[in-house]
Amino acid sequence: MPDQRKPFKRPSKKHEPVGLTILFEDHDIIVVDKAPGLLTVSTYREKEKTAFYLLNNYVKKGNYKSKSSVFIVHRLDRETSGVLVFAKSERVKRILQDDWQNFTKLYVAIVHGKPTEKQGEITSYLMENKAHRMYSTSDSEKGVFAKTGYKVVKESTNFSLLEVNLYTGKKNQIRVHLAEKGHPILGDKMYGNLDKGFKRLALHAETLRIVHPFTKKEVTFKAPFPAYFKSLMKA
Repeated sequence: MPDQRKPFKRPSKKHEPVGLTILFEDHDIIVVDKAPGLLTVSTYREKEKTAFYLLNNYVKKGNYKSKSSVFIVHRLDRETSGVLVFAKSERVKRILQDDWQNFTKLYVAIVHGKPTEKQGEITSYLMENKAHRMYSTSDSEKGVFAKTGYKVVKESTNFSLLEVNLYTGKKNQIRVHLAEKGHPILGDKMYGNLDKGFKRLALHAETLRIVHPFTKKEVTFKAPFPAYFKSLMKA
């Protein structure tokens, strides 16, 4: 479908949010590289230091009365960095969410140890306990189905670099699945080894491939491989 709308013009750099690198933007979506430590959406404790809040300010271009807004399509854990997409209308949000399971979401993770099987899939039913911690259950009626694919890309003495395919997007899914397989992600304070020597969770949403809601063409977005991950593998 040819785009009959006016060419898109991004706001000036002075409005660009701190903690987010804009990878792509047009009339319909904003794609960013989220820094680790930044929430996707607000919690009862934190309202403003979130990707959602920062991008709303950005699209308003400094005009608090503006009706411009962004809409949440998916989320990344606070300590996970990488590709995050927001819609610019409720309609675009629905289009993306309705087809979300058909899109490709590739992550990179550094885990403890060396998986015996260098490539495979992990499936389980995930539940959440009263402490908001996710875990796998054999009860399909109580849990929600989750599927994670992985492939070992590189190994060092103590760690392995994995490419992870997120087939379903459940809360903490990758972290739970890898930990339960015996290879928790470095720096994971909830599901890992209570590591104190790592400054961040070694999980990064590197690639997102979607069908653009307006052009209907497949588009791919990539967030650069973190330099910190390279230093971990070298060490």
